[in-house]
Amino acid sequence: MLGRFPGVLLISIAAAMWGTDALFRRPLAQSTSAATIVFGEHIVLVAVTLPLLVPAFLALRRAGGRYVLAGIAVGAGASAVATILFTQAFVHGDPITPVVLQKVQPLVAVVGARLILGEEPRRRFGWFLVPALAGVWLIAFPHPFDVHVSGLVPVAEALGAACLWALGTVFGRYLGRRLAFQHVVAVRFGFGLAASAVALPILGASTWPGGHDALWIVWLALVTGAVALTLYYYGLQRTPASLATLAELAYPVTAGIVGYLAFGATLGWSQWLGGAVTIAVVGLLPVRRREIVRVPGPEPAPAPA
Repeated sequence: MLGRFPGVLLISIAAAMWGTDALFRRPLAQSTSAATIVFGEHIVLVAVTLPLLVPAFLALRRAGGRYVLAGIAVGAGASAVATILFTQAFVHGDPITPVVLQKVQPLVAVVGARLILGEEPRRRFGWFLVPALAGVWLIAFPHPFDVHVSGLVPVAEALGAACLWALGTVFGRYLGRRLAFQHVVAVRFGFGLAASAVALPILGASTWPGGHDALWIVWLALVTGAVALTLYYYGLQRTPASLATLAELAYPVTAGIVGYLAFGATLGWSQWLGGAVTIAVVGLLPVRRREIVRVPGPEPAPAPA
């Protein structure tokens, strides 16, 4: 059934689902550390995908060393370390710096897709990339022409998170060349659990968040984790990474709407304009997807799950 929909549409739906996690993650962050939340999510995610875990890692080993490294980058890097770094950037600095530097993520993904996957953006790609970046910039900042970053530590943490998330998109697409999408999901969760477990003693975080917070962590893991990432990787297997990184911009649009509706955030006219521009770009992607990115020759078919 999902095969009837363009992959880029499924990615944008998954990204929109990620944007709703502020409803639960924001209250959680006030009582539980980021490392504990991420670890708890991965416990649930690995439990859900447990029947797939052994076949997934066997398929990863058969694919070869490069695919193992890609799996580590996706699981440990994008799934665990990036989330912790981004949250720590808010702790160590002002609330603006992480949001500003997160905007480099699509640029890193496009460059990574060119170097690693051989994707070539066509001439029309810029007509999508530039308005999309402008749109999310306007969404993020009420005063878009008066923005400052500060502090070396939060800058490094935010840049690290943005790069890891971008490379997660690229390497996720790379894994999809040889692994079934279910196996990519299981590999991500498996390596993510290992990395988040290592992070706990380093950051001095607890393994148990408490009974009330644990319930919300389970909800986060199932909805914005398992369901959204299954849609995401199913779509990514059929979508160039350069295109996927634009579809992921549905995330800040949804996050802005959630902030307005649920947390009483006030959005200026420029933020509404940015949301409209970004929605227009993401909405056009399923229609124009074949016109803006050139992919290399036939890829090996992924193994059946």
